[in-house]
Amino acid sequence: MVPSSSGGGPPVIAEVEMNSGADSGATTVRATVVQASTVFYDTPATLDKAERLIEEAAGYGSQLVVFPEAFVGGYPRGSTFGFGINITIGNPKDKSKDEFRKYHAAAIDVPGPEVTHLAAMAGKYKIFLVMGVIEREGYTLYCSVLFFDPLGRYLGKHRKLMPTALERIIWGFGDGSTIPVYDTPLGKIGALICWENKMPLLRTALYGKGIEIYCAPTADSRQVWQASMTHIALEGGCFVLSANQFCRRKDYPPPPEYVFSGLGEEPSPDTVVCPGGSVIISPSGEVLAGPNYEGEALITADLDLGEIARAKFDFDVVGHYARPEVLSLVVNDQPHLPVSFTSAAENEKTSAAKSDSTARLY
Repeated sequence: MVPSSSGGGPPVIAEVEMNSGADSGATTVRATVVQASTVFYDTPATLDKAERLIEEAAGYGSQLVVFPEAFVGGYPRGSTFGFGINITIGNPKDKSKDEFRKYHAAAIDVPGPEVTHLAAMAGKYKIFLVMGVIEREGYTLYCSVLFFDPLGRYLGKHRKLMPTALERIIWGFGDGSTIPVYDTPLGKIGALICWENKMPLLRTALYGKGIEIYCAPTADSRQVWQASMTHIALEGGCFVLSANQFCRRKDYPPPPEYVFSGLGEEPSPDTVVCPGGSVIISPSGEVLAGPNYEGEALITADLDLGEIARAKFDFDVVGHYARPEVLSLVVNDQPHLPVSFTSAAENEKTSAAKSDSTARLY
């Protein structure tokens, strides 16, 4: 655990289909989870910060770097966007709507120039990169995770299937077309975001794709989150890498531009509003690094992939410990589009733009 200072090429990646995957072998992977704050409302500065952190992690020999939920675009902690306070429906001058305008401006298009920039970082530092972002599609926002490879290529995304509580006001809902697991030289990598990880059937979908390195970008810094991460590692027989932000009130714009709600009073600039808790856990439930609640940090561990086979000797949740004749899961992995066209050409074009579910060979 280290406090942080803050193209072309041959094919190497394939998305995993359901129920696939043999043991990738007893290799060791050095992985880092980043615990750091967004530069709120300033996406270029956030990307610059991300590159500094990636460079530092790569300098320690990390092959996989995982960032927190909504690192690019920002997690709107403390904001209600006016709901439940004084929002006026249909009033274009409502302060909450201008707050959303600024948040929308800080989000990124996927694909888009920021995605190209992130891909270039992954290629420059020769890492697999898992990055939490706020994705903008038109005027709807999604909480997403993007995946990149060491050849500088964007692999695909996972959109948060179920935003939590007031997140549902500002973020759209993902669907089954973006629940990927990528087969990489490091192992099979996928991600779920924050409280999605409490959804047993969604976890099972990843287990069914043979996930070995389970990334869990989050905004939950409570101690009980550690129990959830340990449970997932044991249940899935996989490594769990959970990355959260560490941020203080001063990491957000000052009032009145940005007001924290629900705390009784405006916190002081140095008040910790998210203490982190980023952690790396082995398939046996052993904590390999973290949790850290002290400040921004790069939390690094060496993952012995042989641990996966050892863990699954006595418990393989979608293998010898499953009872499919009694209990089984069906996943609808088709995109759900608000507009479709009768023309086959238009349908193919729209589906290709929306779906990350199709297996791709690189």
